[in-house]
Amino acid sequence: RRGPPDGGWGWMIVAGCFLVTICTRAVTRCVSIFFVEFQAYFGQDYARTAWIHSIVDCATMLCAPLGSLISNHVSCQVGIMLGGLLASTGLILSSFATSLEHLYLSLGVLTGLGFALCYSPAIAMVGKYFNKRKALAYGIAMSGSGIGTFILAPVVQLLIEQFSWRGALLILGGFVLNLCVCGALMRPISLKEDCKTAPEFLEQNYVSETEKQDLKRMSICSPLIKLWPHERLCYCSWKEYDFLLMPGFMVLAVSILFMAYGCSPLFVYLVPYALSVGVSHHQAAFLMSILGVIDIIGNITFGWLTDRRCLKKHRYFCYLFAVGMDGLCCLFLPVLQSFPLLVPFSFTFGYFDGAYVTLIPVMTADVVGTSLLSSALGVVYFLHAIPYLVSPPVAGWLVDTTGSYTASFLLCGFSMIFSSALLCFARLAKKIKRTRLQSLTGTTALKQRIWTNGAIAYSVTAELDQRDVEVLAVDTNSYSNR
Repeated sequence: RRGPPDGGWGWMIVAGCFLVTICTRAVTRCVSIFFVEFQAYFGQDYARTAWIHSIVDCATMLCAPLGSLISNHVSCQVGIMLGGLLASTGLILSSFATSLEHLYLSLGVLTGLGFALCYSPAIAMVGKYFNKRKALAYGIAMSGSGIGTFILAPVVQLLIEQFSWRGALLILGGFVLNLCVCGALMRPISLKEDCKTAPEFLEQNYVSETEKQDLKRMSICSPLIKLWPHERLCYCSWKEYDFLLMPGFMVLAVSILFMAYGCSPLFVYLVPYALSVGVSHHQAAFLMSILGVIDIIGNITFGWLTDRRCLKKHRYFCYLFAVGMDGLCCLFLPVLQSFPLLVPFSFTFGYFDGAYVTLIPVMTADVVGTSLLSSALGVVYFLHAIPYLVSPPVAGWLVDTTGSYTASFLLCGFSMIFSSALLCFARLAKKIKRTRLQSLTGTTALKQRIWTNGAIAYSVTAELDQRDVEVLAVDTNSYSNR
């Protein structure tokens, strides 16, 4: 196929990804509702209890490249079905936990690993089926996280009240088995961009003529290549991850580290914070529901808006704005100490959270291209792992030490604002460099016109200062590589 179909079975892929985000991200968010129950049952402090949510988030993101690897070299369907079985097993085993350490392994590691095998492959598959309406498709698919949170938050609270936290985890274990159904929907698609040949690879002497002909007909990283010798596999692996050295991807990666650190503790501590300022249990759970449903609106409306012609070229700055606004919300949270004040916070934070989450895979595709999107998303979500692991326990330690949530929320806010500012400065530096390059190119063209005499054109290269020539060559190569 020449390009993405932008419809057809692609909408079933969107539906499958929508269900995947419900069963992974929404369920992960609802782990925070168990926070108070775990703390009371096991008699532990904030920091130790917060490790449960940290580990499941960290395992989901840390193992994201493994999900991409299975998707690329085996099958997206196999990866998601296997992940569904692992996640369900982890939740069911968690219902029999006798200690926090048991929950670290079952609910944290095993369930997180299962979610990792499902999440990034499903998201990457949407990018393969859509191009013109990519942001809208991602908005609908990623809205599963918000819709799932809106529905599951009160349901989980009700299940805890009716069946205790053990019964609630057991029921959630059966619910996430729906990931296996989602995996069955992920029909593979072969695009022209995926089947590009590698000229430098074909020129190598160790590749036979038969293998060269095979390579021309298949993707450079086809599963069939696993039968080839080691040096050819090394080349294939390098081509699959050579985007790691792209300057644009490096800046995006550093920014994501700070963004992930800032956004994670809020979902862990919003309910405990609300309870600490006198909000009832049902109202605190309702705050999570509000955050979830507004997250949906942010997913879909921001995806639709950034697909419009007027904003399509400005997706980068839309992402910066959304991340920065979430950071500002965190800075103001410590002064919001009643339910009527926390409701607007949930509206604002939820909307912009949904907005930038929708644009993460879109921006990644813009930087690396569709053919490398699965591998790139694996790395992007891998970068979420360490901040997701560290930030909730650090926030919990600050709460235990200071006796207040203020320091924790301020640290989250400044981290997200720094993430936004970093990308902004990187874009400004790139624009300044591009302007300089255009200026140098214009000067060269002017000198060539001056030194042209009728049919005889004199080369001005030798007349240019050697330093100018070197600067021009370096800038031109850097710009073309980007």
